[in-house]
Amino acid sequence: MTRIVPKTPAQLAKMRRAGQIVAEVLELVRLEARPWVTTQKLDRISEELIVARGGTPAFKGYRGYPAAICTSVNEQVVHGIPGPRELQEGDVLSVDVGVFFDGYAGDAAITLEIGECSPEARRLIECTRRSLDAALQVVKTGALVSDIGRAVQETARSAGFAVVRKYTGHGIGSAIHEPPQVPNFVSYWPGGSGPELPCGATIAIEPMLNAGTHRVEVLADGWTVVTKDGKLSAHFEHTVSVEDYGPVILTTL
Repeated sequence: MTRIVPKTPAQLAKMRRAGQIVAEVLELVRLEARPWVTTQKLDRISEELIVARGGTPAFKGYRGYPAAICTSVNEQVVHGIPGPRELQEGDVLSVDVGVFFDGYAGDAAITLEIGECSPEARRLIECTRRSLDAALQVVKTGALVSDIGRAVQETARSAGFAVVRKYTGHGIGSAIHEPPQVPNFVSYWPGGSGPELPCGATIAIEPMLNAGTHRVEVLADGWTVVTKDGKLSAHFEHTVSVEDYGPVILTTL
């Protein structure tokens, strides 16, 4: 059985500070990401800000990952490695940031339009954002993990988009990944329910939606996940604590 360990108020305060740093980094990237800027530059300024705020990049060195943030462009779903690639007008950029502060983590992601994107790209981005909002609305003490997946899945399907199944949300705390897994679809758990969320649980909810198939593959770099059909993908994420009255979003300013 999946054991979900609630966090104490002191632990939640550390996670809240980590989450604030994550949110600040994402806002910096939102301001700096534009045509002709390299993803490598976005990584550099992100790491500089994390360190300046007293945090540590949670992704750098994790299982050998070489950068502070993940930058996934267009058909790249998640785990894109920053490098010399220059962003282009019309690109779709997903940015995932994880930070440790005083031993506890925050993790969040956004997807950005670079310049003027296609109507289909804008619709995908907006639907992915709405699927995260729908998931947040069902989070409270006693909710089932499958309630989250159902909310994401129904939002995506109503707009004609596919939910990535190979990668999921997760618990988070003193480690960047803790129990439980938080799928963005219902059928993952035997019986379709999953564990109940106790008060004080902390989870990262992160819908990933594709414009085409849900199928994905990993590139030769061992990290970058791309859509199998080369169509666009989008990704949003927040770290939240579960309370009796609903979620408290920890990755906001």
